[in-house]
Amino acid sequence: MRVVGIDLAGVESRPSGFCVLDGMEAKTSLVYADVRILQLIEEIKPEVTAIDAPLSLPRGRKSIEERTDVHLRECDRELLRRGIRFFPITLGPMRKLTERGMRVKKLLESRGFKVIEVYPGGAQDALGIPRKQRGTSKLMGGLRRLGIEGLTEKMSDHELDAVTSAFVGKLFLEGMSEILGDSEGGIVMPKVRTVTNSTNKH
Repeated sequence: MRVVGIDLAGVESRPSGFCVLDGMEAKTSLVYADVRILQLIEEIKPEVTAIDAPLSLPRGRKSIEERTDVHLRECDRELLRRGIRFFPITLGPMRKLTERGMRVKKLLESRGFKVIEVYPGGAQDALGIPRKQRGTSKLMGGLRRLGIEGLTEKMSDHELDAVTSAFVGKLFLEGMSEILGDSEGGIVMPKVRTVTNSTNKH
């Protein structure tokens, strides 16, 4: 089972974490351009690509630039119900990330690849492991406790969030996840205890 996880940056000039999870062996790197992401996916041919970025708009919105009072998707409302705070995807810096996430998803799906939206921070809460805000070494220790191999001290927080994303993609393929949201788009989360104490969505 080969899964790709991507901690997507809002712009191509900033690094995105990229992880290939082959079984439980993780290999990571930092990537920048959309074209490079596409090239890697075509080479790897994963069963699913799990992206940490909003991949859909709220129901009723035609574009990210449209001025409207609709800011939340059903999956976002479910995050709120679970006590997870986040920035609405249509406001501030989230706008660029949302726009890029949707673009990358479209590029990959047009080539026949399965793409899902994930949220590493919320997944880490659900899995009972520390978030990167508590230190990358603590997050790495938590990922190792899950059985993930190949992690090194040189990995950045972006790469470790990409590893988390890939692990959620693996759970998705194994039927051990749930999808928050509806047909407008959803966030895939580990099917474990209710998540709490989040600070920021992506």
